[in-house]
Amino acid sequence: MDNNYLAELLFGDIKTTPEDMFAKYPARTLPDKAAVTRFAPSPTGFMHIGGLYAALISMCMARQSDGVFYLRLEDTDKKREIEHGADEIITSLAQYGVCFDEGAAADGEAEKGSYGPYRQSMRKEIYQTFAKDLVKRGLAYPCFCSAEELDEIRKAQEAEKADMGYYGSYAKCRNLSIEEIEANIKAGKEYVLRLRSDGNAENKITCRDLIRGNIEMPENIMDVVLLKSDGIPTYHFAHVVDDFLMGTTHVIRGDEWISSYPLHEQLFRASGLKMPKYAHIAPIMKLDGGENKKRKLSKRKDPEAAVGFYAEQGFPSVSVLEYLMTIANSNYEEWHAAHADKTIDDFTLSLKKMPVSGALFDMVKLNDVSKEMISKLTAEECYDLIMEWAKEHDENIYTFGTQDKDGFMKTINLWKMSGKKVRKDVGKWSDLRAMFGYLYTPEDELDLQYEIDEKYTPEMITEVIEEYKKDLFLDSEDWFSSMKVMGEKIGYCPNVKEYKQNPDGYKGSITDVCTIVRVAITGKQNSPDLFTIMNVIGKDKTMGRLDKFLAWVNR
Repeated sequence: MDNNYLAELLFGDIKTTPEDMFAKYPARTLPDKAAVTRFAPSPTGFMHIGGLYAALISMCMARQSDGVFYLRLEDTDKKREIEHGADEIITSLAQYGVCFDEGAAADGEAEKGSYGPYRQSMRKEIYQTFAKDLVKRGLAYPCFCSAEELDEIRKAQEAEKADMGYYGSYAKCRNLSIEEIEANIKAGKEYVLRLRSDGNAENKITCRDLIRGNIEMPENIMDVVLLKSDGIPTYHFAHVVDDFLMGTTHVIRGDEWISSYPLHEQLFRASGLKMPKYAHIAPIMKLDGGENKKRKLSKRKDPEAAVGFYAEQGFPSVSVLEYLMTIANSNYEEWHAAHADKTIDDFTLSLKKMPVSGALFDMVKLNDVSKEMISKLTAEECYDLIMEWAKEHDENIYTFGTQDKDGFMKTINLWKMSGKKVRKDVGKWSDLRAMFGYLYTPEDELDLQYEIDEKYTPEMITEVIEEYKKDLFLDSEDWFSSMKVMGEKIGYCPNVKEYKQNPDGYKGSITDVCTIVRVAITGKQNSPDLFTIMNVIGKDKTMGRLDKFLAWVNR
């Protein structure tokens, strides 16, 4: 067959050659051992936490080697692409400080970098240039098989218990003559372009994985589709061309792609392009039904699979990144404990130390990590992050924080500090409503669930509250001392130790007096500094809560 003639028949409008592309996209000039990495998602759904994980690792590998990290959008599947999907990806990553040196931009914005376009849908001519070259060299051919014919092949393979796929004697169009091909084209038959595989199932190749070590696999024997009937490439072919032209040195991707490695190795070799190094990361897993039962995080089943979930819950981005780093390298926690003043950017990530089996995503551990991270933030930093979150997710907190910043700052110090000791109560901003609703809920929406011990009778409670209402001591320099005096006046011992020595001599201790007032104001038996809480909500609201509590007690 005259392959040059076939190439012109199929790609007569393509005048460029691979050499033209090599000249347009020259090799990058970078320091030795600099890594060029990429994040290459498809804008077909929400941003998955596993995607953020892979992007973070790719970014770290590039930054710590003075390399380049870029974003490529693999947007050739227009049927599955969602509206503004690219914007969602870019925005989600930016929220977590995952920023690109170059690559695709949000809709309406200019790309950054010299190796674009960074959207595959805009690179059709580039792919067809390399496809035409494969045809010229007899390494690709048109396939006119209809869906019905492909189904017949599958059924025959099932009956014969053969490997499924388009290969060998099952590849009906592999040996069509040039006359048959021309006749089919003139008849208007649709066709795809397939690889003419030179693989042998008996031969083995070795994937030198940067995380897992050497993995031996059979060669690819499938004549896979390179270009679909509309001339748009499949992922397999497009990523080979793009990774070479964009100078990618390290491809960091999920381990579900390990099985595709033989095909990708063959495509690089057939195209005459140097192959990057591969690192296949373990998927993010969750426990399901038992201690030892793990499964992948599911987009359909698990809300925590979506990056947006963490924003909605109010986990600071630094907390999520911190936790992902503990998954990525087991030595990260120890390193950060010894270098408390350092950040993720100062840590040297090692692919060899990444987990090989599924990385368990533990929400409890994330919450603990986040509590630690929040405890290290200043009150002002907390305020800024809370307002940023609340603007979209909690109208009441946003209104309070913007209308009375000083009062809101006092509430932050309430749950953040206990004297000079830093508290670690809050792991995410949505905790504020759940844990401190008595601070952040408007009075007309407040429904306190009173945690009152049965030992406090309605008579005892009424007496304490009515006495306290006479002077709330909110202007007192020593509120607790005033409470002791008030309590003693109605029969409560001002000294806990003394009360324990003679419990029958008193109605209770100062602890009981404060507990009754605390429950009236917050609904809870335990809370941060009660004096500050009452000053934050103000005298009128404090009085209103005391009356409401009395009404509830004597209902």
